[in-house]
Amino acid sequence: MSSQQTGNIAGPSNKDAFSFIQALALELSAGKIDIPSFPDVAVRVRKVLADESADAAKVARVVGSEPALAAKLLQIANSAAVNPRGQRVMELRTAIARLGLSMIRSASIAFAMEQLKQAPALAPLRKPLNELWERSVKVAAMAYVVARSWSKVNPDTALLAGLMHGMGRVYILTRAVNHPGLFADTAAYQQIVQDWHGSIAKAVLESWEINPDIIEAVENYADLDRRNPGPADLTDVLTVADLLVSFHTDAAALEMHMKEVRAISRLGLDVTTCQKVLQETTSELASLRSALTS
Repeated sequence: MSSQQTGNIAGPSNKDAFSFIQALALELSAGKIDIPSFPDVAVRVRKVLADESADAAKVARVVGSEPALAAKLLQIANSAAVNPRGQRVMELRTAIARLGLSMIRSASIAFAMEQLKQAPALAPLRKPLNELWERSVKVAAMAYVVARSWSKVNPDTALLAGLMHGMGRVYILTRAVNHPGLFADTAAYQQIVQDWHGSIAKAVLESWEINPDIIEAVENYADLDRRNPGPADLTDVLTVADLLVSFHTDAAALEMHMKEVRAISRLGLDVTTCQKVLQETTSELASLRSALTS
């Protein structure tokens, strides 16, 4: 795969692209990869959540070691999406019990990304990192609503998949900081992202021991012609969420693009249905996005 991709975009005239692709290929072939500068607390949370014997008290001890992460968990637990009755919680263990493991993973990823954006080594990338993360949060919140409204997919899992769907792009961007010449050739950089973000995201999420359904969704959501003989699944939810984030404010464009997406028919959607639910959940979507980004 790497030699074909290299031939497509990185000829002798673009040494930065060529060396960057070589580095990506080596990292992938080496096995587990992780995002540079990712905070240790996110790793600790991942490990404790992977322990099937871990109870709320153990999770609370790990989360409580980082006050900012604990505050984010409380904020999400009290958001309109998770707490529609407005019954506020003030104690971390209660928040953990309310949220469940998928939502706690989402909160830890959101916290880690906010910290990552502040890493001194990544200062030149702050603007594109912000843009990438804001897009991921919008897709995540939308996936939560799509899953709950039109499918039997767990909304918390859909939220996590939405947050994860851009991790390949995040990894490529954080590694590209060591290849500044790449940013001078926008076409070459965008081609690298297009060709590599799926396989990179898969490798990152596998190294994090993320649910295989999420990995499959992140790897395949952009395949608008994907055939699935069964009921609507997580990949369908992520596909539709990404589409709605792109076009939900333009009914004509949304209707045109919906015709090209098989997941739309599996979820039984049309433009009118989408717009009605989106209008009804405007404040909920805003609350969830705010909790994940602030």
